[in-house]
Amino acid sequence: MHKFPGKLTFLAALAALSAASAAPAADEPPPFVPVFEKNFPDPFVIVHQGRFLAYATNTEGANLPMAVSRDLVRWDNVRDGGDTKKLHDAMPTLPPWAQKGYTWAPEVMKIGERFVLYFTAREKKSGLQCVGTAVSTDPLGPFTSDVTEPFVCQRELGGTIDATAFRDADGKLYFYFKNDGNNPKFRKPTDIFVQRLSADGLKLEGDRVALLRNDKPWEAHVVESPTMVRHAAGYTMLFSANHFGWEADQRLSAYAIGYAGCRGPMGPCTDAPENPILYSYNSREAGCLSGPGHQTVFEAAGRSFIAFHAWRATSGCRRTDAERYMYIAPLGWRGAKPVIAPSLRAKAGEK
Repeated sequence: MHKFPGKLTFLAALAALSAASAAPAADEPPPFVPVFEKNFPDPFVIVHQGRFLAYATNTEGANLPMAVSRDLVRWDNVRDGGDTKKLHDAMPTLPPWAQKGYTWAPEVMKIGERFVLYFTAREKKSGLQCVGTAVSTDPLGPFTSDVTEPFVCQRELGGTIDATAFRDADGKLYFYFKNDGNNPKFRKPTDIFVQRLSADGLKLEGDRVALLRNDKPWEAHVVESPTMVRHAAGYTMLFSANHFGWEADQRLSAYAIGYAGCRGPMGPCTDAPENPILYSYNSREAGCLSGPGHQTVFEAAGRSFIAFHAWRATSGCRRTDAERYMYIAPLGWRGAKPVIAPSLRAKAGEK
């Protein structure tokens, strides 16, 4: 049993999304405020049977924690019905190759009658972060896998993290990931790669192709978290870059989001000269945002949205405990350029 808030009708969802994504009035809060003020790093959102389901990096002992919403602005942790204090774990048992405590950046795609989970975990034998898969007939899990090796692990390049699958308009599947070259033991360049994915989402096909590398000053030592999107003007890859953390000696985190225009799902891709497009700031007019990144894009009620995390901050925009909150904002396009609107927010007193 899983504990959920009340049922959502599709009509109610449309109304809630329309109201929540309207332009803010002059007396409303800053452009970006979290929709979920609990630790929920690397969020990934899907729509299923009238509810919004989100997955996150491991927290509070759960390998695959989840949150649920009826309207995208009010979220609750999914908890097991037998213990309301315990987070529901959608992948309670890891595959044999994976070490508990290091499951990151989950993403889920429905392929046929199954849901396929792509996730990062630490490989026991190498100590490197690698990418794995697991499957379930229910998006709440349990996701299971008995394979003895990771799906992708570029051991010579520092490991592999941040995997995502993309379905093109013709139904073909593609798989994106980055080598973990920024691992201090390797100190190699980081690249975002793409490779074709089999129709069942569980096998790689053809050669992998490098699309982007950390070769711009704002990216520093890493590019990661690829998100391929097809839109009216073509293909765009969003990605995150720079150090994800908010260190004690930093005024704000350097983590940020950029994009690249791509000729197709296999590239080639070209960094946008105006990158980054979403980054840390602190001002009287705009408010506070530190370390926005690890974005994902999803569709709901005929509209596009972007979800990402940023660090929890004090009222004075100072570093506090190591928690990352989830933000969601409407997403539009100006040619190949993503245009991020002010974030969704619950009305006063509704959180």
